[in-house]
Formats: sequence, C-alpha cells, structure tokens
Amino acid sequence: MTLQVVAFWAFAVTLVTAALAVVLGKNLFHAVLWLALALVATAGVFITLNAEFIAAVQILLYAGGVVTVVVFAIVVTERLIGERLSQTSRRVTAGAVVSLGLLALLVRAIVQAPLSLPWPPPPADLTRQLGTSLLTRFVLPFELLAVLLLVGLLAASYFARPEE
Repeated sequence: MTLQVVAFWAFAVTLVTAALAVVLGKNLFHAVLWLALALVATAGVFITLNAEFIAAVQILLYAGGVVTVVVFAIVVTERLIGERLSQTSRRVTAGAVVSLGLLALLVRAIVQAPLSLPWPPPPADLTRQLGTSLLTRFVLPFELLAVLLLVGLLAASYFARPEE
C-alpha cells in the first residue's frame, strides 16, 4: 500500500466523518466548521488523485468563500432574530435509507469494475489550459462571480453592523 493510497483513505474517512457531523450536529456554527473540514478533506482527496488545480479551486471557492458566506449568514441571522440558531435533523431515518441505497449502488459499481485499470497519465498543461480559459474565454462569468461574492459580503456586513 503506497503513501498515496493511505492518504486517500485518511482523507476519505475524514470527509465522511465530517459530513456526518455536519448533518447530525445540533449547533449550526459547529456544523459550518465541520463543513469546512469536509471541504478541505475533499481537496485532499483531489490532491491524492493528481488533480491539484481542482483541489486549489475547492479550497479557494468552497472552503474559503462559501464557508465565509455561511458564517456571515449565521451571524447576521442570529443578530436579526436575537437568539442562537440550532439545527434539527427531522428526517434522519429517510436520509439514512437513501444514503444506504446509494452506498449499495456505489459498492456494486466498484465491485463490478475491473481493478487493474491502468492509471491514466496526467495531462501535460491542464492547469495552464484551465487558467487561460478562465481569464480569457470565461472572464465575464468569473468576474461576475467575484462581484456577487463581494456584494454578499458587503450586505452581510451592513446587516451585522450595530444599531445606531
């Protein structure tokens, strides 16, 4: 067993544990912190699969941006309603049944897949191609996304300010 396989399984176990903590936790703020850990563990899984650019995007956009926006939303909402938020998982049994069904499908697909597939070679300039496309062909959606995130952060700051 190589170090890459060990790291993959360590990140996978961390990801599943953190995801369960997100769903089953009562404290909403703690759930967001577990979500951040799950997103970082997902980036770790991407790194073990030689997808460094996707891992960087995962950390920057999701673990950084989305978690920040969710934390702002929690702070603003708690400030507006004046009490600490908690979450309740009302349909845990139905969710567990659906999750187990999906797990059974995945295990079946993995068992039926041939195990000795050769590892495909990584593309030579994939990161360069993605970066060039992002800053040339897709620059408008990229900039609009940045503006949208900035507007969300400014709105959260506006609503979170102390009352005068």
